[in-house]
Amino acid sequence: PAMYRSLASACALGVLGAAACKLALAQARAACLHSSRRASLVAQADMKVELLPALTDNYMYLLIDEETREAAIVDPVEPQKVVDAIKKHRVKLTTVLTTHHHWDHAGGNEKLVKLVSGLKVYGGDDRVGALSQKVTHYNTFKVGSLNVKCLFTPCHTSGHICYFVTKDGSTEPPAVFTGDTLFVAGCGKFFEGTADEMYKALIDVLGKLPPETRVYCGHEYTINNLKFAQHVEPKNEAIRKKLAWAKEVYNKGEPTIPSTMAEEFTYNPFMRVREKAVQEHVGKSDPIPTMASLRKEKDGFRVPKD
Repeated sequence: PAMYRSLASACALGVLGAAACKLALAQARAACLHSSRRASLVAQADMKVELLPALTDNYMYLLIDEETREAAIVDPVEPQKVVDAIKKHRVKLTTVLTTHHHWDHAGGNEKLVKLVSGLKVYGGDDRVGALSQKVTHYNTFKVGSLNVKCLFTPCHTSGHICYFVTKDGSTEPPAVFTGDTLFVAGCGKFFEGTADEMYKALIDVLGKLPPETRVYCGHEYTINNLKFAQHVEPKNEAIRKKLAWAKEVYNKGEPTIPSTMAEEFTYNPFMRVREKAVQEHVGKSDPIPTMASLRKEKDGFRVPKD
């Protein structure tokens, strides 16, 4: 804010040209917004999930089993923030859940295993740093009394894993950590896979989870994703409402995450590839070519500024 104020006064005094002022102020405002991204807690009786903002728009997730005070961390790219969070919550960190090998998700693993001893590092890809437990589809294990089921969702990377977390006998919503496969109102780029694989991941695997499942994704991309969704389905009321809500929440420095699986089917174009309106937008009549066309269009989409 101090930097922003001094820039604003330099602009007012005419020290900088108009174009330079506009750019510098926009960058300073973005920096202020990023620094104001606060950790936030989703608390249930059986599990707590703390959202830890990292880098510019990533999320790490501290998953706490309330019964045993054991914890797991999802994609700990900023290890010191993780150590601070486990001290604050007074929990025992035992587990690292890595969604995929990209550095902004797995790049903190080596450092974290040095800072916290005895960690098990789960992942589905030999390229994951400090990997100790390689997993594949439907492998299961526990974090305290919580059940973790691995869901193999290759496409963004060939070894991508999502983690589905439940507790026996619980009446509360389960959680799924989707990395860069599923975002709120979007999906990851097809770096190492095909439209067919993303269809399977989103519709046949994640889409079959209980509708109330809370979706915790790898990045804060919600607003831009919804602007694309609105371009695909301009008459979709669920998209309009979610976009208005997301802008309000983001401007307060709060996360737009989690969503739920049921909600994603109402506004996420990549989950809606079986809908006539989405197919008509890309001029296809089959869900998989629709998925391919949508992703191609999104890759080149210029996000409206409003």
